[in-house]
Amino acid sequence: MTAGDYTGLAEQVRRLAEGTVTSTALVQAALDRIEATQPTLNAFRCVRPEAALAEAADADRRLAAGERLPLLGVPMAVKDDTDVAGLPTRFGCAGDIPDAAEDGEAVRRLRAAGAVIVGKTNSCELGQWPFTEGPAFGATRNPWNTAHTPGGSSGGSAAAVAAGVVPAALGSDGAGSIRIPAAWTHLVGIKPQRGRVSVHPYDDCFQGLTVNGPLARTVGDAALLLDAVAGPHPGDRFQPTAVDASAAARRDPGRLRIALAWRAPFTATYNPLDAGVRRAVADLAETLAGLGHTVEEARPRYGLIGLSLLPRATAGIAEYAGRHPQPALLDPRTRSAARNGRRLAGRALRAARAREVHQHRRIGALFDSYDVLIAPTTAVPPPRIGTFDTMPAWRTDLTMASACPYAWPWNVLGWPGVNVPAGFTPDGLPVGAQLLGPAGSEPLLVSLAAQLEDDRKWFAHRPQPVGAGGAAPAV
Repeated sequence: MTAGDYTGLAEQVRRLAEGTVTSTALVQAALDRIEATQPTLNAFRCVRPEAALAEAADADRRLAAGERLPLLGVPMAVKDDTDVAGLPTRFGCAGDIPDAAEDGEAVRRLRAAGAVIVGKTNSCELGQWPFTEGPAFGATRNPWNTAHTPGGSSGGSAAAVAAGVVPAALGSDGAGSIRIPAAWTHLVGIKPQRGRVSVHPYDDCFQGLTVNGPLARTVGDAALLLDAVAGPHPGDRFQPTAVDASAAARRDPGRLRIALAWRAPFTATYNPLDAGVRRAVADLAETLAGLGHTVEEARPRYGLIGLSLLPRATAGIAEYAGRHPQPALLDPRTRSAARNGRRLAGRALRAARAREVHQHRRIGALFDSYDVLIAPTTAVPPPRIGTFDTMPAWRTDLTMASACPYAWPWNVLGWPGVNVPAGFTPDGLPVGAQLLGPAGSEPLLVSLAAQLEDDRKWFAHRPQPVGAGGAAPAV
């Protein structure tokens, strides 16, 4: 069995600066944990041991010379949809994918902050499902219970962080793909404002739905990673005003008006809220009230926002599928979504993009009365591995929409959201709640999440060590 390293991102930065540990030691330990957990968790698609150790040795020389950077020498993982020079960007797919010639902008910033990238983590095919399983790489498993999924599509990053393999990792979120796995693995996951973290060279990714963001075990670590990678590429379409998330994590949020939303937006599916999820989110809302905030049930005016999601999401899948060198290797469900995307890529897509300004006004009216919205991140706990294996495209979509009806509207809007751990179901499966706000509200959401963390101390709960033999029940 292999114990994870739970010292955290900020703590590792501090220890490196003090000289009580070397980057070489931290990186080698992370590589050892990847090797030990890969047969069970299967969190990584590719690992770069030689390059990472060489970069760690260089970081040690720079640290010894007195150089200091926000993440200098810390081991880090990035999702398989993100370009890392010299590695293929497979994005969950099978086939002969060429190596990326250059780092994506987020990875460039990560390296500029001094981080050492140890590998790329698994994602479901083209990031379209809330589970991380596929014939190209197998199933990524949840360190809290390896019979269950860690979620998706950033499931590999979430599993690696939750198991203490790496202190934090980058994910991406196009319909909840950071927040869902964060909820199902007891992590903090930040979906930033659209454009906060560049997706270059995939500009306007998935028709503006997808953003990059951090997964970590604490708010402070997630904020530190967000600050390190935030900022636009010169050619980016969206370039919001900069924020200081780390400063916000140290700041009291003040007394807030918080809306609690139980009802999900319309999805044409049956979305019963699991009793364990409801209990955990209600308990979190009570904690907020106990901290002095006003918490009231409210109903955001979502309208038929799903009609805007479908053309944008499927058009994005069609664009990515069209770049695959061997499209016949794609999952039949992916090919079905791509066909739909090509059909909807004209007038329906233009109408969906045009509606966004009206959706901002209608849904944003909630923030005339409230500062923050809290809602379940998912309707159910993490499903068992293999739940979706034999489903056709239509049933996969309906089952997915029923399990995860809460997260995706904020992708249509392009606004920020933060998943925070809400607790566990009676059988020990993690669930989460999302703190949601209007454009540019990351500082407020991070500040509130940090206040909750100080009270709830969710970072003290960890899964049992994971090794090749499996995971014990969570503690």
